[in-house]
Amino acid sequence: MPGTEFLLLRLEAPLMAFGGPMVDHIGQTRSFPGQAQITGLLGNALGYRHRDTDALDTLQRRLLFAAALVRPGEPLRDYHTVDLSRKHLTGTGWTTRDMAETRGGASGESTHIRHRWYLADALVLVALTLVPGDVAPSLDDLATVLDCPARPLFIGRKPCLPTAPIRLGKVRVADAKAALHEAQLLLAQTGPVGQAGERGKDTCIRVEADARLASDTTPNDEEADRVVDRRDWRNQMHTGQRAVRRFSMQRVAELAR
Repeated sequence: MPGTEFLLLRLEAPLMAFGGPMVDHIGQTRSFPGQAQITGLLGNALGYRHRDTDALDTLQRRLLFAAALVRPGEPLRDYHTVDLSRKHLTGTGWTTRDMAETRGGASGESTHIRHRWYLADALVLVALTLVPGDVAPSLDDLATVLDCPARPLFIGRKPCLPTAPIRLGKVRVADAKAALHEAQLLLAQTGPVGQAGERGKDTCIRVEADARLASDTTPNDEEADRVVDRRDWRNQMHTGQRAVRRFSMQRVAELAR
């Protein structure tokens, strides 16, 4: 059967974060999800742990996807402080990975200030495929674990819990743009989703797609870029670049205002 099989995801939450360059204590967010983030989301559903670096790295290499901003959301900054000198915060504590951790150094018992940026009320559709597709985990495996994940799922940061099931469906179509079109149709069947903008003026949706998913037709407004969103899972840092293309696609009538 011709075409490519895509798994369709719905990323929606009151707050979500898509990572970005970290400058001192300021945590940015991009408008689109990155490759490491989608890998981490799927790895979490599969039950992978941080130490499963080979499995995470293999999944990341196989992953190709495109994302569409159905609702771009509004930037929101979370400002918070913590005084680590308080008695109940000094000494050894427990991490979310069930490991003991002791703070130390010059800032171990000082006041820490953090700025974390989020997208409020955003809705992003993702069409992903795996290359090669005939090894585990398959798209069917991913669809299954997204419905029944090994651990609770979050979109970017742990407080960012999804407000709707993440798995939207699976399709076999010509390319990623067609897959996102089908994702819009499936999304419309779930009920009103709303979007920003004046009535009649939000007929287009912005898309970021892996350059390897580019179709034969080039949109007039397409722009090429490179993003640093691949993770070195063994050393826990982002180091790898990925070529992407951004363009606009038509919003389906069922989602138009």
